[in-house]
Amino acid sequence: MSRYDRYVLSQYLVLFGFFSLILVAVFWINRAVVLFDKLIGDGQSAMVFFEFTALTLPNLIRMVLPMAAFAASVYVTNRLNSESELTVMQATGSSPWQLARPALAFGLITAAMMSILTHVLLPASTKQLELREAEIARNVTARLLTEGSFLHPAGGVTFYIRQIDPDGRLNDVFLSDQRDPKQSVIYTGAEAFLVRDGERSNLIMVDGMAQRLDTVTQTLSTTVFVDFSFDISSLINKNDTRTRNIRSIPTLELMRSPDAITETDGYTSGQLAEELHLRFARALVCVAVTLIGFSTLLLGGFSRFGVWRQALLAFVLLVFLEVLRGIVSDPVLENAAMWPFTYLPTVVGVLIATLFLWLASRPKKRRIKANTAPTAEVAT
Repeated sequence: MSRYDRYVLSQYLVLFGFFSLILVAVFWINRAVVLFDKLIGDGQSAMVFFEFTALTLPNLIRMVLPMAAFAASVYVTNRLNSESELTVMQATGSSPWQLARPALAFGLITAAMMSILTHVLLPASTKQLELREAEIARNVTARLLTEGSFLHPAGGVTFYIRQIDPDGRLNDVFLSDQRDPKQSVIYTGAEAFLVRDGERSNLIMVDGMAQRLDTVTQTLSTTVFVDFSFDISSLINKNDTRTRNIRSIPTLELMRSPDAITETDGYTSGQLAEELHLRFARALVCVAVTLIGFSTLLLGGFSRFGVWRQALLAFVLLVFLEVLRGIVSDPVLENAAMWPFTYLPTVVGVLIATLFLWLASRPKKRRIKANTAPTAEVAT
């Protein structure tokens, strides 16, 4: 690469890092708010919250990386055009094909980043996230043993403990069960203990009272008990036999044993084919979006009014490629043999960029054709 190519490529990478940081931060904050309400509200610690948000970062980066590459390509090309650097290079004899070399190299670098992300980091983080979710779902202490807070371990259930002694004794327990629309029950106990019996978990309440309200007849009945056992196994979201998330399955396993995955996890051949080829297509589309961002702005040439129309066209083309990706996914899900359609957005994007570069390399011929007709009319 020439010195100019290395200079432009460095600008692409710097702006790519900036836009990636901004977009990831925006998406991460949005995701963190949901996780904070879910985890902290269920009694988890701040460390668990940060661990979960870190495990979701690869998926967030996967979504924003093509957008950051496109934004960097458009921004750098627009700046080179506004500062007449592209005009100077073209005046020295550099063709649009030569000027596109830094954009192509930048697209290949982002494609390599996306490949590492989709084939290595994303499956590993998704698998670890599933394991941590299963551990927390089985952890009764984390879900229920939080003193001084009203917890909602399940819909229609409210649980409260005033104080927890070092020996595990629960003081002043309140449990409201409103899952049955016909009746609601409130249990209160001076003391309580959690007892595990294999897969079952029981809350043993001592010296308490149960108040049962029949919502149909509006009848309230109370029962005073010395000790009472309440099965809380159903309050714990536990599902050890659930299938793996398709994103957590390694790429080599998707390629080598799709039939075994279908038998054990229940995914169809179309789902497996779409997931496998989408991991490669996501990397390749980074090349397409960077070339579109560069070639579209190159159509405008130098202008004191900027290239906002070309930038708008590039954004419309980006949206078009994303819509096209959503359209071609349905045939692949229905028939695994249609997997080549997964790469259609990339092929279309590269063809559009090639067409724009070809048009940008012929500006003089277009001007001559535009001026030939008026000249002929004046001569006659």
